[in-house]
Amino acid sequence: MRQHQEVLEVRTRGRGFEDVTERVNEVLARAGIVRGVCVVFCRHTSCGLLVQENADPSVRRDLLAWWARIAPDGDPRYEHDDEGPDDMAAHLRTTLVRTSETLPFDGGRLALGRWQALYLVEHRLAPHRRELVVHLTGE
Repeated sequence: MRQHQEVLEVRTRGRGFEDVTERVNEVLARAGIVRGVCVVFCRHTSCGLLVQENADPSVRRDLLAWWARIAPDGDPRYEHDDEGPDDMAAHLRTTLVRTSETLPFDGGRLALGRWQALYLVEHRLAPHRRELVVHLTGE
C-alpha cells in the first residue's frame, strides 16, 4: 500500500464552478499509484467541493440560482458580514456542499461516471486563491 499527498492551488474567477477533475488526475499521474482511494480536502469555509453533471452547464447555473434563493447575499438578518454582503451567504452555501470528497481511482484516473466532474464551488463574488489537499492511498 502506498500513499501520496499534494496541495493544489486553484485560482477561482469568483462565484461559480471550477472543474478540478483533470488537476486531480495529474496528481494521480505524478504519484504513480494506479488503483485506490483519493481524498480531496478544501482548506476553506466559503467554498467547497461537489461531484456534479459535467455536460449541461444549465445544471450549474440552476444550482447557483437555487443557492442564491436559500442563502441570499446581504440578508440584514446575518450578523457576520466582516468581508462584505456575500460573506455569510458564502458560509451558508458551503454547508450545502462538502469540504472533502472521497473518490475511487483506477487506471491512474478518478473513477467518475461519464457525466460527472469534481468541482470546486466558489461562493464568494471576488476571485480567490484556494488550496485543495489531495491525498492518495492505493497500489
